[in-house]
Amino acid sequence: MTRTCPVGRTSVDYDPFDPAVIADPYPIYRALREEFPLYWCEKSGCWVLSRYDDVAAALQDPLTYSSASGVFPTAGAPDMADLFLPMLIMTDPPRHTALRRIVSRAFTPRRIASLEPSVNDLVQDLLDAADDHPTWDAVAAFAGPLPAIVIADLLGVPREDRDSFRRWSTQLVQSSPHDGRGGGALEAAASLYDYFRSFLAERQARPCDDLMSALVGAEVDGQRLTQDELLGFCLLLLVAGHETTTNLLTNSLVVLSAEHGARHELADAPDLMPRAVEELLRFDSPVQGLSRTITRPTVVHDQAIAAGDVVLLLYGSANRDDRVFPEADKFDIYRSTERQLALGHGVHFCLGASLARLEARVALTALVTRHRDWEVDLGAAERLQSGPIRGFASLPVQPVRGH
Repeated sequence: MTRTCPVGRTSVDYDPFDPAVIADPYPIYRALREEFPLYWCEKSGCWVLSRYDDVAAALQDPLTYSSASGVFPTAGAPDMADLFLPMLIMTDPPRHTALRRIVSRAFTPRRIASLEPSVNDLVQDLLDAADDHPTWDAVAAFAGPLPAIVIADLLGVPREDRDSFRRWSTQLVQSSPHDGRGGGALEAAASLYDYFRSFLAERQARPCDDLMSALVGAEVDGQRLTQDELLGFCLLLLVAGHETTTNLLTNSLVVLSAEHGARHELADAPDLMPRAVEELLRFDSPVQGLSRTITRPTVVHDQAIAAGDVVLLLYGSANRDDRVFPEADKFDIYRSTERQLALGHGVHFCLGASLARLEARVALTALVTRHRDWEVDLGAAERLQSGPIRGFASLPVQPVRGH
């Protein structure tokens, strides 16, 4: 099949794994939305949708836009479905519906709300330790350990293993099809699977009051989950539960360091923080986009797309679409953000959204209460080289003392 874009295509050269795009994707997103709402990315071998209405419509149509073959564009690299064991994020209805029902029991509003005191204690402990140093790495000292510990506690695995979890999950999301890092993803996945096999065997023999025990005992249509499905669940919950929140927090630290007025307003009125978290999710989304595979011929913007083609859905661009969010490039904690797509939409809406929101709200409230002002050293920071996942591998932060 011939894949073409309109005449003048050379005016936009988009690749999600380009370091310049990773550093600041938003100018090219605007160009895509205005000039090429359906764009063929040669390097990643995928179509790209960037406007809000197109992305939202695709997320609402899992029969056409399938997740079963993976959710990252992987031209020139092994298919994600070959790298990983069955995972909820790479499953379509009706199997997805049945599997999601099992895990959703662990993320009920009541259970998530009950975690707030322990999350707050953990946040205060992390900030106490960080404040022993004039400058600290927000990833290593704060944004990384917090979600890693919370999800480890939910799964029922020891907190002392969180450093290994963080290393493996970062290795997974930094895999790029362009530079041979796909092997690193496979190694990290293998390490996680080996780790969880022993814990699953222990829970099968001696169940406890944790999510891993619940998974071991769960049934779908009268049948227990297979070993591969159990391992896939563990990996997804660990990586998604950790990586998304870590990146939300580090991106938020950068945004709020520049937004002095909003930061001070949040320090003086912490009840505004839930609204601010939604705007932070919209403004600099931790997941910039995920891909789908077309299951049947379809037409988008007068372009025929063949079954088997991959389409990258740019959440980060949709969230900056002025058609839906007026003055979208402006950060505004009073903005109506009900339609933002940072945590997905439709059947694959983020299962841990309420947990991520809780952790972000508690962590950022504690931070602005303790430090009205801080500076980030972007020159010394290291971004994740992850394409659709936006965040930092390291981020030096220096609180301004005496405020």
